[in-house]
Amino acid sequence: MSRPADTRDRIIRAVLRIIGEHGVAGVTNRRIAKEAGVSLGSVTYHFATQHDLLRESLRSFVAEETRRFTELAAQYRADDVGLAEAGVLVGQVAARTSFDSEHIASFELYIQAGRDPQLRAAADECFAAYDRLAASILSALGVPDAERAASAAVALVTGIQLRRLATGSAADDLVDALLMLVGGPQRPE
Repeated sequence: MSRPADTRDRIIRAVLRIIGEHGVAGVTNRRIAKEAGVSLGSVTYHFATQHDLLRESLRSFVAEETRRFTELAAQYRADDVGLAEAGVLVGQVAARTSFDSEHIASFELYIQAGRDPQLRAAADECFAAYDRLAASILSALGVPDAERAASAAVALVTGIQLRRLATGSAADDLVDALLMLVGGPQRPE
């Protein structure tokens, strides 16, 4: 028998897959139940409204991404990585990030937050988490005024990732753009 937390997680993962494949408009309780392998009643038991589903799906995605990037940053912080090497590392991580349905869903949910004031608080929380992570990494790299540069770095990464998603382009521009943002050297050849 599934624990409630497992069922809730399966529902959230299903919502992210559905959004990534069909957009926010494709999210229906029946589709979620089928995709998650749960009863229709389980969906409404765990999430009273569509807004609850979308908000918690966005928060869940960002929490997992933040955890993953925090672990990666901690691993390289211990290695005393310089600014140029950190830029190259970010480019490698971006290049390895596949645009699976969950990553596509996050962009859909951010855009939906622009239309839906009930999602804006969750989007704000998500970007604040990314900003804190970026500030921590930039600070560890010795970037002056890392707190101020963090939101610009997050916006830059998000924008270039959106561009990659939309055009199929490579992540090469990301490294150069990040290094220019923080005033570091150009990418090593």
